[in-house]
Amino acid sequence: MPTKKRDYYQVLEVERSASAEEVKRAYRKLAVKFHPDKNPDDPHAEEKFKELGEAYDVLMDSDKRAAYDRFGHAAFEQGGGFRGGFHDPFDIFREVFGGGGIGGNIFETFFGGIAGQGEDRQRGADLRYDMQITLEEAAFGTEKEIEVRKLDVCDKCKGNGAEGGSRTINCPVCGGRGQVVSSRGFFQVSQTCPRCRGVGQIVEKPCRQCEGEGRVERTSRIKLKIPAGITDGSRLRSSRNGEAGIRGGPQGDLYVVVHVQEHPIFHRQEDDLYCEVPIPFTLATLGGEVPVPTLEGKANLKVPAGTQSGQTFKLRSKGIIHVNGRERGNLLVRVMVEVPTKLNAEQRGKLQEFAELCGEENTPLRKSFFERAKEFFRDV
Repeated sequence: MPTKKRDYYQVLEVERSASAEEVKRAYRKLAVKFHPDKNPDDPHAEEKFKELGEAYDVLMDSDKRAAYDRFGHAAFEQGGGFRGGFHDPFDIFREVFGGGGIGGNIFETFFGGIAGQGEDRQRGADLRYDMQITLEEAAFGTEKEIEVRKLDVCDKCKGNGAEGGSRTINCPVCGGRGQVVSSRGFFQVSQTCPRCRGVGQIVEKPCRQCEGEGRVERTSRIKLKIPAGITDGSRLRSSRNGEAGIRGGPQGDLYVVVHVQEHPIFHRQEDDLYCEVPIPFTLATLGGEVPVPTLEGKANLKVPAGTQSGQTFKLRSKGIIHVNGRERGNLLVRVMVEVPTKLNAEQRGKLQEFAELCGEENTPLRKSFFERAKEFFRDV
């Protein structure tokens, strides 16, 4: 029997709201701990290491992560709708930690280097933001302004990491190569330079505000346009509103996951809306009109005489506009016939008289039911 997969967020020991940088830091810590070369006597080390690689592969890919958040592990099973397999966990480890060969994979453990940060200079991390909106906002669209705490471009050095007038020189640790080479036994390991982070150059006087990184943490206000017809779980991409890259690297993107709140009256299914409306039994019997709610206000529903409880009526184009703007769904109104719970003597007498006048000819559903069920009512 196959082993049940653990939640990827639990595997990496991070919250579901964790940023890409937090996911990467968690992976670095755990991958070193469970690397098979460091645990030769643990038969489960390789299995744990592969599990970490699989979790990292999904949570660091924005598309895979969105699919996983919505459908769980089913998103990657056969027929789950997400194409593409997982990368080799050892390739992932080499990509994150840098270096070649097995010795390079655990360079940080044995040599104390700062592994795998050279790629961060090129582009900042992508961020995720979960947004709650009302059904009305989802139906008609809206504009929102959100606050995001993130690493942004340092306003003092404009992102270059240098004090004013400071020169750029070759890194004294790597000699401008961006890589350092270390040896241990038979292994020779090429590692991203921990001083310049793979750039090959440093500034003589780092910016005092950002300590030479070119970015500082601050709260940013971002305006977002929510399109009409958006569905629960949809993801919006706000380009270049993620974290700033190190020392002038381009910014990542911000991905906003939209969560539509439950409505006290309406239930949504795709672009259609459903609601239940109580009506008095006299109206159901005699027919007439009843006011019903819509997202745009009140509408009148014509109820024909003899309407049964639970009967559904359609109000065309009173639902939600499709996100492409071409069509609009319907409003399906289910009427629930309400029976009086308290009657005085006069009301009871009138109803009794009414029932005697109706007879069985005016109750076709009841008559049909007892015809089909008559064998159950025979005397034993």
